[in-house]
Amino acid sequence: MQSRYRWGIVAAGGLLGCVAIGAMFALLVFLTPMAAETGWSRTGISSAMTVAFLTMALGSLGWGAFSDRYGPRPAALAGALMLAAGLALSAQTRALWQFQLVFGLLVGLSAAAVLAPMMAAVTGWFRTQRSLAVLLVSAGMGMAPMTMAPLAARLIARYGWRHAYLILACLVLALMLPTALLVRRAPAQRLADGGESVDMTAAEALRSPPFLALILTNFACCATHSGPIFHTVSYAISCGVPALAAVSIYSVEGLAGLFGRIGFGLAGDRFGAKRVLVVGLFVQACGALAYGFVRQLDDFYAVAALFGFTYAGVMPLYAVLARENFPMRMMGW
Repeated sequence: MQSRYRWGIVAAGGLLGCVAIGAMFALLVFLTPMAAETGWSRTGISSAMTVAFLTMALGSLGWGAFSDRYGPRPAALAGALMLAAGLALSAQTRALWQFQLVFGLLVGLSAAAVLAPMMAAVTGWFRTQRSLAVLLVSAGMGMAPMTMAPLAARLIARYGWRHAYLILACLVLALMLPTALLVRRAPAQRLADGGESVDMTAAEALRSPPFLALILTNFACCATHSGPIFHTVSYAISCGVPALAAVSIYSVEGLAGLFGRIGFGLAGDRFGAKRVLVVGLFVQACGALAYGFVRQLDDFYAVAALFGFTYAGVMPLYAVLARENFPMRMMGW
């Protein structure tokens, strides 16, 4: 029964992540209509996303520790309630600073309450096929820009941005609350895996070579791919590519990322997460470098497909490696 139910945990994690991340990134669709109606600057509105990212980063520490102690279900339930509240209250704001605080803090905290606890929970449910499971959860999150953003755009066109946020808040409750109730604590958290370092303390984990290697590699990895992700469209336009075609480059990157998550997951289970991560990082570096030598749209598509496939595929492998090196009881933290 547990062998079958663990794939339900994967599906739940993918759906929760898709809705949470999708609602957060849907802000990009709200920028223009919000600026037109309120007179707020696009820079000021988009800064709410910066606040949300910082809140998510810091909040993940607290929610990760919370899920280690109480399980992922209460964390996911709290995340759903906070996300719905953040969206509903965003619709009521009348000043830019109010929107920045409400959206940045509540939406950022809600994403943190979902991502870290669910990733940790999934790693605990799997001893085999762990890489594939984690990457499938990540694939669900990767569907967010292709699902929530178009839905938000249609709601805004029909009802306006304030009512769109209210409708999204109701959708969050309808989808996330029932899904969160299906989440269970991993059996590995109730019974330590064989060979697990149960005596390792949190301080020892922070000083350990595996932790330092993971966090430094992760930082360098993100520093490398953040530039191409955020600036490819504007760079392509500067090379003479039409604006609409340039935007499609980002779509190709995202679509390739979905296949990358599955491909890297299968490879990680077969050849080992560490080996696959190293190969993926090398290919990602080559892809980032290749952007500097392309000028035509077809070339941009080719590089975007390679780069998206690798950067999306390697990111969730860090969670797999963390699980292989640290006890499940501190995995969320």
